[in-house]
Amino acid sequence: MSEESPRAEAAISSQYAITLRIDYPRAAGRIAKIAATIGEQGGVIGAIDLVQIRGSRSTRDYTVECASTDHARRIIAAIKALEDLKLESVSDDTFRMHLGGKLEIHSKVALKTRADLSMAYTPGVARVCKAIEAEPKTSHALTIRRNCVAVISDGSAVLGLGNIGARAAMPVMEGKAILFKEFAGVDAFPLCLDTQDPEEIIAICRAVAPTFGGINLEDISAPRCFAIEQELQEQLDIPVFHDDQHGTAVVVLAATLNALRITGKRPQDMKLVVSGAGAAGWACTRTLKDLGLGNIVVCDRTGALHRGRDVGDNPAKQWFVEHTNAEQERGGIKDVIAGADMFMGLSSPGLLSREDMKRMASDPIVFAMANPTPEIMPEEAEGLVAVMATGRSDYPNQINNVLAFPGIFRGALDARASRINDEMKGAAAQAIAEVVTEEELSPDYIVPSVFNRTVATEVAHAVSRAARSTKVARRIPKGVDIYR
Repeated sequence: MSEESPRAEAAISSQYAITLRIDYPRAAGRIAKIAATIGEQGGVIGAIDLVQIRGSRSTRDYTVECASTDHARRIIAAIKALEDLKLESVSDDTFRMHLGGKLEIHSKVALKTRADLSMAYTPGVARVCKAIEAEPKTSHALTIRRNCVAVISDGSAVLGLGNIGARAAMPVMEGKAILFKEFAGVDAFPLCLDTQDPEEIIAICRAVAPTFGGINLEDISAPRCFAIEQELQEQLDIPVFHDDQHGTAVVVLAATLNALRITGKRPQDMKLVVSGAGAAGWACTRTLKDLGLGNIVVCDRTGALHRGRDVGDNPAKQWFVEHTNAEQERGGIKDVIAGADMFMGLSSPGLLSREDMKRMASDPIVFAMANPTPEIMPEEAEGLVAVMATGRSDYPNQINNVLAFPGIFRGALDARASRINDEMKGAAAQAIAEVVTEEELSPDYIVPSVFNRTVATEVAHAVSRAARSTKVARRIPKGVDIYR
């Protein structure tokens, strides 16, 4: 099991599940005794599976959900302390899932005869190569790029872990790839680059572009991510999408649209306070400003961004200085939160308290999206906010990018779009919001579940139609009514 930085004990979670293989005498009450010991230590048993019976002894696997690796160690120690029992092995279920990686390649065609081989490879494949040479655009129809996206990262801003490098970023990028496949049927492949030089990253992406139908940039730190995405969008004729920015912004917009339906607030009358001036903060703020929110105050670690602040050559912070904080408020997050109708957190845990919530406007909307611990926990804000959302799966209203990026790329690939523009992103947000019907809409349900299988389909249709209407589509997907 991996080490982790000290923090307050979290809630029980599958991410810390362990499997204990225990050998013990076949006697009445032994299973109950083991289960009671696990329960006394606060563990939650998910399953008990029989491995084998040998004479008077049994071996069983106990799958136990824990709150942290330290919590798991306490449970292990308590089991070891039981008499006449042998703890044969302990496995971390999350690490076990990652053994050998989470991806493999499957062939779509059979190779059972000489005829199969002559068509799939030489000599028949040469005819297809010559056809693509004569008409390069046919590569979208005759190769994997028709349905393939590159998930590219330099490992410089991975989750909340920071700059952990290309190798350590690979499990996240593999995870991204399986989400593409699971939710939208898109083949995606992770490319973790052992460079953090923007020009080198741009050159590599440009060089591999003929293999893919789109590029999903992931976990690249700001402000470098802005220039990298912009350059690639200008140089390539396939969609380039930095998910940390735009995927987050799309889901935030969808959640905001439905939160406004619940509270009855009007964007032009609202004060929004944002904590976090990185890539996601920049994209989300721009999106909500386009929605009509005029009074926006953005804070970074130093405090509110205003015209008197020196922000160096950071283009995102320069934009904040020029386009937000019309009243030029100063101070920290606890100062500017007064009178806010909405808080959007994309920063760090524990920034706000219950007292801060009381100083907000009536019926406030709070999106506390720092992971794994939000800027304020839902329990602390209970009874003081009209709508609460986080980035966590164990609370209602999870603002998760998986609601957006699979369907966005599905629609872009189906339309063979040359780019993903603002209209396509706006259409995706509207589609996500509309999956929640009027009857279903409530303070605890403003965005659909990430496992709602209609989301990616609706997003793909909306994105494909928007691509067509904005003239960036190069084909009409079969079976999709682009005029709906």
